[in-house]
Amino acid sequence: MHSWNRRRSAGLAAVLLALTAGLAAPRVVAAPPEPLALYQAGQPFVSLEQVKAGWAQAEQQVAPARVPAKGIYLTSYVATHADMFDPLMALVERTELNAMVVNIKDDWGNVTFDFDHPIAKGAGAIHADFDDLQAFTAQLRAKNVYSIARIVTFKDANVPKFRPELAVHSTQGGIWRDYNSVSWLNPYNRQAWEYVVDIARAAALAGFNEIQFDYVRFPTDGNMSTLSYPGKDSRQREQVIGDFLAFARKELHPYGVWVSADAFGLITSLNDDLGIGHHLEEVSAGVDYLSPMVYPSHYIPGNLGLANPNAMPYETVYRSMMDAKGRWEKAGLTGKVSMRPWLQDFSWGYPYGPAEVRAQIQATYDAGYNEWILWNAANVYTEAALKAAGKE
Repeated sequence: MHSWNRRRSAGLAAVLLALTAGLAAPRVVAAPPEPLALYQAGQPFVSLEQVKAGWAQAEQQVAPARVPAKGIYLTSYVATHADMFDPLMALVERTELNAMVVNIKDDWGNVTFDFDHPIAKGAGAIHADFDDLQAFTAQLRAKNVYSIARIVTFKDANVPKFRPELAVHSTQGGIWRDYNSVSWLNPYNRQAWEYVVDIARAAALAGFNEIQFDYVRFPTDGNMSTLSYPGKDSRQREQVIGDFLAFARKELHPYGVWVSADAFGLITSLNDDLGIGHHLEEVSAGVDYLSPMVYPSHYIPGNLGLANPNAMPYETVYRSMMDAKGRWEKAGLTGKVSMRPWLQDFSWGYPYGPAEVRAQIQATYDAGYNEWILWNAANVYTEAALKAAGKE
């Protein structure tokens, strides 16, 4: 979702393990089985449901504390190669950063750890960069780093080939694909929901603090006139997305994890669903955290009343966040959901350096929010834009 449709923008302009010491208070429940042991032991996948049933009592326990996360995004490849990961961990230790968002199901639908699931296995979706996912989250906990598992939800180049009945179809026959020839899971299909949540549940079992759903929307960037959704019912797109997120949160909360969703930045300011099921109030109501991608480069001249949003990072982020704030207050969502915007640490159409990155962070604070995540697809971040550790 982080590479979104500029044309559309123009038109619409524990828990399982003890959670990180000092970052979150664990639920008061019995010790769980070894995370992922059921999968690694080759037991039937349905046994995970037995684990889930045993954790139902967790819903009555104290939820983990919310963490004011200041994070960076990592691909699974970078996260599993010491020559790239270690410098990023050192960056976190030197600066105000305290969180990492890591790909668990990536933009192509690849599952990045060894996951003994019949659909994932059958679709050839397993691309296990992580040898031991539990060891990775333990490493983050040891450094007091809040861990967020990024799961690309409906965009999926693997499963539709194996289970076409779970996919968005074309009115011309077969599976619909976008302009990049990537297929999508059908947001109206309950089995598609369950597959995605199964992956999220495994990430929770492995010790992540939070599950973040990206591309949790309807498809774009293709021949929209040929889209067909088998099993489509009377719900509007935004209701479907809101229902999925509410379902996911209900399923995942017993595992002691928070649930978040990424969304287009324009949803904070526009009152429709952008044609993809992203309506601010509807999406927000189903999650614990909302992360709008308020990248200034993704707004065009005139958006937010600004002549050149890309050259005005402070104003762009501030106006977006204030629009969201006003709508949340009116909808009674303030205090029920936390806002954690994605900010850009990359250049696209306008050079971004320390001043531009810091301006976005300051705008977030000035709008009354204290969390943010930096995005750079290459996982290269601007240290000069960050305060030193302990200087917040």
